[in-house]
Amino acid sequence: MRHDIRQGVEIYVNQDIKPNYAALARQYGVDYRTAKRAFEEAKDTTIKPATRKKRPSKLDPYRAIIQDKLELNCSAQAIYKFIVKKGFEGKYTIVREYCASIRQKRVRKATIRVNHTPGLSAQIDWKEDMTLYNIDGKPFHFNIFVYVLPYSKLKYLTLIFDPSQDTLFECLCDAFEHCGGVPQELWVDNMRQVVDHTKSAFGTAVFNERFKQFSQDAGFNPIACRVFRPQTKGVVEALARTTSRLRPYNYEFQDGVELINLVDDLCYDLNHEISQATEQVPQQKFEDEEKEYLRELPVNLLEPFFEEDITRVVSKESMVNFRKCKYSVDPQYIGRTVDVVLTNDQRHLQIYYMGEPIRAHDITTKAFNYHEEDRVQILKSDLLKDRSDQDIQAYIEEHLTDYDQV
Repeated sequence: MRHDIRQGVEIYVNQDIKPNYAALARQYGVDYRTAKRAFEEAKDTTIKPATRKKRPSKLDPYRAIIQDKLELNCSAQAIYKFIVKKGFEGKYTIVREYCASIRQKRVRKATIRVNHTPGLSAQIDWKEDMTLYNIDGKPFHFNIFVYVLPYSKLKYLTLIFDPSQDTLFECLCDAFEHCGGVPQELWVDNMRQVVDHTKSAFGTAVFNERFKQFSQDAGFNPIACRVFRPQTKGVVEALARTTSRLRPYNYEFQDGVELINLVDDLCYDLNHEISQATEQVPQQKFEDEEKEYLRELPVNLLEPFFEEDITRVVSKESMVNFRKCKYSVDPQYIGRTVDVVLTNDQRHLQIYYMGEPIRAHDITTKAFNYHEEDRVQILKSDLLKDRSDQDIQAYIEEHLTDYDQV
């Protein structure tokens, strides 16, 4: 109803006078029935204005997705491009106006503090892609596995170089041993080591079969956090941020061993400092109130999850694939089957042919790992087959050193 018509008829309502509808209609340029209804609506507040039936919008199937993306501070343009690929056929202006309306109405959601139950749950996460430099300026790229019991705030941190599923299983077993038992639940996020992304849908995570088997054998129930809602495991998220306490040691340590010790020391300090959340020392609270509620760790839990005999066929590049990285051997072994053996500390790789050791490598996260002797032989067998070893070595120093750094 037009605002000017409503204001005009309110004068008659306030004075309790019945107007001439035809005169009102001529005055405002409308049909007399419109003027009559305006008067009746103003007189009787119980009569509601007629409403049009809302037509379905092309945006309706995508509103939930748009709201999730707005929580990530995505722009309207970026959201529009995203939902177009999902099948949206509307115009950008519709998306822009809807995003603007949501931003105006949005109220920051409060996170409710949860009272945790002793022994019920644990939370895990990776602190990924960290880099520190030793006193010689050499970079060390690493990750930190983070595990915490929310009730007592007892933590377990360990430095890792290879965030694979095998490494995750080892870290979990070490964490269970560190805490003296297994909780009933384990909260994880959308990490590739536990979630089968090919089977998961938006907002619904599907655990891969190997991790499900591991959880059954260990005796805990895995729970996936809601995508884009890290608050659901806020305890471990907060702990991951405390790893910034390693930053002052940049350019202050000697080697990888000292770096590992720094992480172990940080873990010890966090467990023996008063927690801001509980105002108690985590180690003491764990010993007094939580330890007895954890389940006993199964014996030899890891044995079924690792290959006893790892064999690989040497590729035409004279490389062996292991954990998505490649390690070199002499070209004479191309096409032959070799045995790959991990050292007890899981940091080194031994390669055997017919029971004889032919090469050893440090395990890294680099895509290509060349032994100096193998690199010479590989170049000698093809690209520089007519050159001397001395010329090949000079070529390597001139051309391949920069490539290695990249």
